Amino acid sequence: MLRRLLALSRPLYWLYERRLLREVKGGPMPKHLGLILDGNRRYARALGLSPTKGHEFGVQKAYEVLEWCLEMGIKTVTVWVFSTDNFKRSPEEVETLMRLFVQEAERMAEDHRILENQVQVRVIGRREGFSEEVLRALERLEESTRHHRGMVLNIAMGYGGREEIVDAVRRLLLEAEAKGLSPKEVAEALAPEDIARHLYTAGLPDPDFIVRTSGEVRLSGFLLWQSAYSEFYFADVLWPEFRKIDFLRALRSYQARERRFGR
Repeated sequence: MLRRLLALSRPLYWLYERRLLREVKGGPMPKHLGLILDGNRRYARALGLSPTKGHEFGVQKAYEVLEWCLEMGIKTVTVWVFSTDNFKRSPEEVETLMRLFVQEAERMAEDHRILENQVQVRVIGRREGFSEEVLRALERLEESTRHHRGMVLNIAMGYGGREEIVDAVRRLLLEAEAKGLSPKEVAEALAPEDIARHLYTAGLPDPDFIVRTSGEVRLSGFLLWQSAYSEFYFADVLWPEFRKIDFLRALRSYQARERRFGR
């Protein structure tokens, strides 16, 4: 009976997805989409699997969502895959994630979707704490896509929003010192743009839209500075369960909003 119901629902799901796609595709798209990929471990536990297996499901979903973003013409995407706090997880889970990072960095460097769509991959965050093997794999991926001029894909690893702002201020002060400026001179001339140009995402538009899965309603430090005027969408589904209709519903919600930027 269950199989029959599932079989009957597929055409309805497909028709609904096509309708949503037609509805959304003609509307304004975010220039920069931020994604907080939450719920991998809960998804695995619900299936009776080791929590670390959830990250493998999450990786496959990330490739799917990347394809949807390419289809919709979104120019910049930032995905948060590993925070500075994630280093505090169990050694087994961290080791599993490190293996996945190496495996997927090597895979992405040769992935036809990355090559055909000229996706430029950038890794943002602090590099401390990652092994030489992980760092070499990430650097090879960045270097192999550096000349690409299609979508910019930021992969936030070792990332924390407060840490990013601290790093930006540190770079600003070191730059000022190199120019012979005093702290007073720096303070008197300081403007938001001075900090913005030292952020990990310098040169890119701030995110218009940020989506978080798993039902959690918080940013957890994601793009703290850049999200001042972002629109937010919190999906109840866990990341590996995030379907195209969920993605399209999120975009439809974004398109229905009036962005006034404080005016």
